[in-house]
Amino acid sequence: MTAVPEMRGSGPVVPFPGRSRPRTGPARIVAIAETLTELRRPESDLARILSGVGVADLLVACDDVVAAQPGPAAAPTPLFSYLDYPDYDDPVDDDPADSVDSVDRTGWAAPAPREPRPDERMSAVDATELPGLRVHRLGLRGVATASEGDLVAAMSELVGFDPEPGVYCLAPVASPDDPSRAVLVAAMERIAQVYGLPMLRYRCMGLSIVPCEG
Repeated sequence: MTAVPEMRGSGPVVPFPGRSRPRTGPARIVAIAETLTELRRPESDLARILSGVGVADLLVACDDVVAAQPGPAAAPTPLFSYLDYPDYDDPVDDDPADSVDSVDRTGWAAPAPREPRPDERMSAVDATELPGLRVHRLGLRGVATASEGDLVAAMSELVGFDPEPGVYCLAPVASPDDPSRAVLVAAMERIAQVYGLPMLRYRCMGLSIVPCEG
């Protein structure tokens, strides 16, 4: 005769913290903007996206006052170390089949750039005080083609040597009429390709002409 150990009834199932369900969106966003004006305006698509993320690092290329004044690009203020960056002179593969844009490997699709609804708009103070937002100023005197290397190096520091899962890149929507924005987009595309990160887009502020009366 074989002894059988006593079997007790199982209690209620208690889920362990942090094991509920797999992540379906970004855990951290590394974003780029020419100036803080893009974040502060009430209709900011950039602020709308960053407000829905727990942690975000925003690289601001230029100060607002300096960016409004035309002039040659100067060296950035020494806010970042450029000692341990990877080599970015490798040829860029432009095959669209290998690019990851707006959809990550888990199937999560980024919302399309759009005008924020009235209940999503925020003031300038609210935008700069978003929970989890860390603003990094590079201090360029203007964004030109020669600025791309400085932008890539600064964003590489923000991404980190070995980025954690769930890091996304966020860049403005490209515009053929805005050469400064094209440089920002090109720099972020290089970061996304080197690190293999998904890339999101935000709609930029547009300028409107108001006719004079009288």
